[in-house]
Amino acid sequence: QVQLVESGGGLVQAGGSLRLSCAASGRTFSSYGMGWFRQAPGKEREFVAAITRSGGSTSYADSVKGRFTISRDNAKNTVFLQMNSLKPEDTAVYYCAAVRLGLAIISNPSRYDYWGQGTQVTVSS
Repeated sequence: QVQLVESGGGLVQAGGSLRLSCAASGRTFSSYGMGWFRQAPGKEREFVAAITRSGGSTSYADSVKGRFTISRDNAKNTVFLQMNSLKPEDTAVYYCAAVRLGLAIISNPSRYDYWGQGTQVTVSS
């Protein structure tokens, strides 16, 4: 069982930055691939970024490529999402998720095993 707790969301002006954190419980964090997803009102949950268990591979949605960076610190059981040059269309609830094995990048949310409760990110124009 893995418990995930996101933090770092908030209100920011367009062009600003936020850094989301996701703290995981348990001693097997380094065996899980991690992903960030987001869901805006009235829309489906969508893939944002993912990272393999070693941190050696990352992947991003086209809409955030070049602006967002996913990283992880296995010693601290934490995964991060650095978000720069934020746009109003980035407004959503952001969720982190964990997938067992974590050897490959997975962008399909249905493949993930554990989810956090989400943190709100609001970007004003």
